[in-house]
Amino acid sequence: MTKPPWLRRAARALLATGSTAVLAAGLLTATAGTSQAATQAPCDIYAAGNTPCVAAHSTTRALYAAYNGPLYQVMRASDGATKDIGLLSTGGYADAAQQDAFCAATSCVITVLYDQSGKGNHLTQAPKGAFSGPAAGGNDNLANAVEAPVTVGGHKAYGVYVAPGTGYRNNHTNGIATGDQPEGMYAILDGTHFNGGCCFDYGNAETSSTDTGNGHMEAIYFGNSKVWGYGSGNGPWVMADLENGLFSGANTRFNAGDPSIGDRFVTAAVKGGPGQWAIRSGNAQSGGLATDYSGVRPNASGYNPMHKEGAIILGIGGDNSNGSAGTFYEGVMTSGYPSDATENAVQANITAAGYAGGSTGTGSLTPGSRVSLQATTAPCCTGDYLRHDDADDKVVISPISAASSATDKADASWIVRAGLANSSCLTFESANQPGRFLRHYNFQLHLQADDGGGNFAQDATFCTAPGNSGTGTSFQSANYPTKYLRHYNYTAYIAANGGANAWDATTSWAQDTSWLTAAPWS
Repeated sequence: MTKPPWLRRAARALLATGSTAVLAAGLLTATAGTSQAATQAPCDIYAAGNTPCVAAHSTTRALYAAYNGPLYQVMRASDGATKDIGLLSTGGYADAAQQDAFCAATSCVITVLYDQSGKGNHLTQAPKGAFSGPAAGGNDNLANAVEAPVTVGGHKAYGVYVAPGTGYRNNHTNGIATGDQPEGMYAILDGTHFNGGCCFDYGNAETSSTDTGNGHMEAIYFGNSKVWGYGSGNGPWVMADLENGLFSGANTRFNAGDPSIGDRFVTAAVKGGPGQWAIRSGNAQSGGLATDYSGVRPNASGYNPMHKEGAIILGIGGDNSNGSAGTFYEGVMTSGYPSDATENAVQANITAAGYAGGSTGTGSLTPGSRVSLQATTAPCCTGDYLRHDDADDKVVISPISAASSATDKADASWIVRAGLANSSCLTFESANQPGRFLRHYNFQLHLQADDGGGNFAQDATFCTAPGNSGTGTSFQSANYPTKYLRHYNYTAYIAANGGANAWDATTSWAQDTSWLTAAPWS
């Protein structure tokens, strides 16, 4: 009998965990309390394995126990000022309060991801390549600094939310593998945020931002593209972008050993050296790493030997293909081919770090809180709640009660986020579809992931006001300030009190735009 991929994956992970328990125990402390930083961080573990980090990027924590520099830089929209965001303590977690204070009442983007290795391999806005980005001069967009909140070790932090058109790069690096030199890399990613676009990568790429041929890249890919290679199930998969191909194993197309990923936080690892390479993956919250592939280079020309060039990319392909989506929290690149034992010890450090979703309370309009929004219009709708449809991306109201299905309850539950366009306002993220947000389009409400369009942040931002009926709270559109979130004929819109559209009708407008903040149904 053939074991299903998930069972094979679990067995491999269990064996990997057991085989390195002693090494992990020797390298790690503070596993009993994730609020403390580890005395050995990932790059200390790699150094102990004689494969030191030559690039180390994170917006959430230090990747060396002795690191006390900045993690990343943000720039605010109101005046173009920038600020480096550092740590709560040496070797510890990001001080997200610095960002929150600096970006208050405006929005910020992430401009620099600092390299903690000392090699100066910082990541900045990706320039125009063979493909143009949507920003000025054909450059790529920069990530919204508040779009991917999490907690790590119980501390608030932010990831790098890559919408299509967003990308970071360094074409002038120091110490990154070139040619057929051995290297390794890992990244912690959001396993629920992905698409089939090319290409959500982190790793080694061309220095020209163009496609220079097979084997000129070696980068982690995460997504569900099947244009090149793919694994078992429907994806997403951890694969390797080796240029002109996403590879899940030795075959150029299907490799059954590469499993679909279903974890909220994913550890993705790729390593390559002369005549060999491997893909490994695991749950970044618990357990060990599974080896999804380990063996010879792909059975296609140009990949043995490799022709790596040593640039670093994040969120894009080597030629600046920028149609992908994903979220990055931390990652490193090494000099040398790391042993499985070293990678397993790094995985133990990652799971001890304590990654968790950014939901930190219930029932209030405070960022991080989970809520449900109850209609107040009587007599029709006082038992109805704002929810997203399952058949499409429309947002509606419908009755929800204790007898409702678990799916209906989850569809009517939201996580309050700082406003993507104005941090003093609010954005609502789906509780059961992380990374998808309440936004208006043509005045109707939808649940969508950030598509990289210039208006998304504005469309997904709502400012609170006392309920227009004198009850509850009303939610004012950030970019149409005369319009408020309203239900009309059980469908959600932004609507003015009188206007050309049917949903702007004055009848019941004040009640329809007033909402009670309730404890979340899920």
